[in-house]
Amino acid sequence: MMLVILSGVSGAGKDTIKKELIRTMDEVTSLPSYTSRKPRPGEEEGDAYHFISKEEFEQRIKEEEFYEYDLHHENYYGTSRKLLNEKIESGKIIVKDIEVNGTQNLIRLLKDDTKMVTIFLKVNEQELRTRLKNRGDNLSAEEIDLRIGRLKYEESKITNYDYVIKNDNFEKTVAIIKTIIEQEKKLEKE
Repeated sequence: MMLVILSGVSGAGKDTIKKELIRTMDEVTSLPSYTSRKPRPGEEEGDAYHFISKEEFEQRIKEEEFYEYDLHHENYYGTSRKLLNEKIESGKIIVKDIEVNGTQNLIRLLKDDTKMVTIFLKVNEQELRTRLKNRGDNLSAEEIDLRIGRLKYEESKITNYDYVIKNDNFEKTVAIIKTIIEQEKKLEKE
């Protein structure tokens, strides 16, 4: 079992890469996050996210149902204890996309019991702006600026990651991550 964490600012390509890894690698599975945000066009319940209300999310926080959670762009995001433990039991390689604070929390909580590989996807500001404009969730100029503003903060956490990959070529980035996963599997067996 291995937990592969993909991080990077909103628009860095985490979800797209995760979907490609799942599609092309039999032993890879996803771990959906819980969120209080509304689904974007084309998103399905239970695929990348479980969509719940802010009130329900806050109730689950009180009941300590999350390994970690964060308020990000005015919406909650969190990792379910129950779902992660079920995925760990399956023995598959779990790919999870998560922001930098959540990554630090998961490392702190799970590093002694779980093989973790952390990957930060780096994107330059101009490319990020283009991706956010073309993503299809109709972000306002202010919302795009908010996400761009987070870029420097997230990049300040790069030293906490095992790998940093410049995501300027989708096929190349996926190939690099597949190689990382294969190498980490070999290391785990040694």
